[in-house]
Amino acid sequence: MAKSKSKAAFMISAVAEQYEIHTQTLRLYESEGLLKPSRSEGNTRLYTSEDLQRLEVILHLTRDLGVNLAGVEIILNMRAKMGEMQSQMQQFIATLNRELAARTSSRPAASNERSGLIPVVDLRAFAPSSRRPR
Repeated sequence: MAKSKSKAAFMISAVAEQYEIHTQTLRLYESEGLLKPSRSEGNTRLYTSEDLQRLEVILHLTRDLGVNLAGVEIILNMRAKMGEMQSQMQQFIATLNRELAARTSSRPAASNERSGLIPVVDLRAFAPSSRRPR
């Protein structure tokens, strides 16, 4: 059986004291789905560093910006979706870069400069040879 990495975890009373909030507030955040602390075998709430970072965001939104809990939930969900979208965009860009590299490496090198995607036209060829003022 593989041993999982152990992370530092804090009990609800330590977290409440550290952030100067009541334990009931942490329970409310959990019941609203804003926090999801893990549980010990004795069913004690254990907060990881990721939980504490999320709690700090929640407290910033509620204390400093005056956002209510419904707004906090929307903001946290939007942040999660934006993170997912950013990851998808990075994967897409990496795929495009690989595809571009594969196409450019399989194409033989051009012998002249005029083989680009946009042809270069010498406009001097179309200019009148002599102009007389009228």
